[in-house]
Amino acid sequence: MKRLNTLKVKSLFVSLLIWSGMAASLHAVPWFPLGPYGGDARSFAADPGDSKHIYLGSANGWIYESHNGGETWMRLSQLGRRNDLVIDQIIPDARNPRRLVVGAWIADHPDGGIFISEDGGRSWTDVAGMHGQSVLALARAASDPNLLVAGTLQGVFRSTDNGLHWTQISPVGSTEIHEIESLAIDPRDARIIYAGTWHLPWKTVDGGAHWVNIKRGIIEDSDVFSIVIDPAHPETVYASACSGIYKSVNAAMEFKKVEGIPSSARRTRKLEQDPEHLQTVYAGTTEGLYRTLDAGHVWDRLTGSDVIINDVYVDPHNSGHVLLATDRGGVLRSEDFAASFHESNTGFSARQVVAYAADPNHPASLYAGVVNDKDAGGVFQSLDGGARWRQQSVGLGGRDVYSLAATPAGTMLAGTTHGIFRLQDGVWTDSGTLLKEAAKGRKPVHEVRLQSQGGTGAPSTIDAVVYALVQDGSLTTYAGTSEGLLRSRNDGIGWSLVPSVDMGEVRFFALQKNVLMAAGLKRIELSVDGGVKWEPVALPAELTQIAAVAVDGRNTLWVGGREGVFYSSNRGGSWSQVHNLLTPQVDGIYYDAAGDRMLLTTSVSTMIFAVQLPDYKISYWDTGWKLRFARPVGDHLLGATLYDGIVVQPKMVDSSFGNMHASEGK
Repeated sequence: MKRLNTLKVKSLFVSLLIWSGMAASLHAVPWFPLGPYGGDARSFAADPGDSKHIYLGSANGWIYESHNGGETWMRLSQLGRRNDLVIDQIIPDARNPRRLVVGAWIADHPDGGIFISEDGGRSWTDVAGMHGQSVLALARAASDPNLLVAGTLQGVFRSTDNGLHWTQISPVGSTEIHEIESLAIDPRDARIIYAGTWHLPWKTVDGGAHWVNIKRGIIEDSDVFSIVIDPAHPETVYASACSGIYKSVNAAMEFKKVEGIPSSARRTRKLEQDPEHLQTVYAGTTEGLYRTLDAGHVWDRLTGSDVIINDVYVDPHNSGHVLLATDRGGVLRSEDFAASFHESNTGFSARQVVAYAADPNHPASLYAGVVNDKDAGGVFQSLDGGARWRQQSVGLGGRDVYSLAATPAGTMLAGTTHGIFRLQDGVWTDSGTLLKEAAKGRKPVHEVRLQSQGGTGAPSTIDAVVYALVQDGSLTTYAGTSEGLLRSRNDGIGWSLVPSVDMGEVRFFALQKNVLMAAGLKRIELSVDGGVKWEPVALPAELTQIAAVAVDGRNTLWVGGREGVFYSSNRGGSWSQVHNLLTPQVDGIYYDAAGDRMLLTTSVSTMIFAVQLPDYKISYWDTGWKLRFARPVGDHLLGATLYDGIVVQPKMVDSSFGNMHASEGK
């Protein structure tokens, strides 16, 4: 085991050497990101003086940068310290590349704003006049760099002082010119502005004093996602909409629909001209990348139809270098004029990791389960302690993975949104067969959602949400599901309902030897005889809802929630609260048996807390990341962030509990 831990440390040390060049950027982030790389990438912007220096906007408020054309990425900064800002617009200033203007919005309600950086994106100022505005579009005038226009849900706004102050130039309260999705400014005349809305495009030739609808030739109620003006021939205008791509050769007096791109369910989110070859236009769609080499007459698809594209970058000094910002798959890079693409996400992770497991027979083999990434997500595997990750999701069918467990035999199990899967020879197979003996219990089999696989009497499979998978150290594995507690005694091949647990939904489960704890959001049931008999346990009086549970090596029960973390050494007869935490809200609890300590995390803080047993002394340190949970790996810790994948504790060697923490609470 010592040799395995040494190998893991060496492997991770090599990975950290790769990141050592980022020290200046990551000075405020003491833990290092390790992936799994990829996720939602939203937008690109290049340094006007260096086309290899590229900024990347994400869907969680973070901006990344690359100094090698997108081969690798460094996490730069987060706007407003928020995880919900979508960054679709990054505008550098050609006169001062360190000055950036960014527009942001959020997905579930009107909010966002415009942010300005004067130091290359390391710090930001929220522009007061646009605070709370959903900024969906942003453009800078080529003929007047101090003039910018922004599109929001309310309308079109203009700044004449490089983004410091803004004035609405579309009619206030207009029922037509609002919900601005795209903007473009004539390169020769900054008074000429095109605005695409969620229903049709508009144009002004006098800086917003008057607006005209430019819908001739465009199908009614078309969302206009992108507008491109040919810099050499400004009368040529391209517009993409939900109904297709349109082109005008008379400054938008009339549009004609471009033929050659199928109009099934595809939407063209981004149009981009090749700066070196203006006849070449790329169309980033929800069904892949298309390109025309003859100004729109003939289009060819260059990627698979499963690629959802949010932005396209074409290097102005090397047209063969093309980047795609995609949903779930992160950044795709081409060096051969878009003939082929490959992932280019090293350093960029927008994965939501919610599950974790380690192979007990190979401690350097780690597994992470992610949500919201469909076919690009599922399960990721690392064979070197987290230094590198690869997708291991064949057979999951795009399911979200909520839980993972490894059996003593080395079998990996995954709990998903629809059932339980077992990894065999690199392929996940449905292992949710419900054994017939479950029908003998207090609850009939039909109370678990099943899907028949044949006629009467044929085996059925579990179709419940599987929130928790917990191994007891033998061949028995427990599954907390939306339809009750299940148990497998044969390495996850078949499952039976635990009939004595009187609980319809089991979201949390923990055990130590014969002490088993099952919980829903507001209920706890306990077994002290290995799961034969169960009895209800009263929650702490102060706790309104359960967010995490655990059992330590002394059979003490632990439960966490918004009001803090509580423990009971008498089977729930009474509860004590852990005090001196910097935040009361605890939604991650894990018993680290090797260190005899409880690891506590919270989604509202970047701190990890450790409660050393048996004296309940609290230690804590700042990771720089808000975490879902933390786990020990050898002599260090890994953490799962909310939206940015896995991070690792930088102190790898000689990191005993006594010298590992940054601060100590009394």
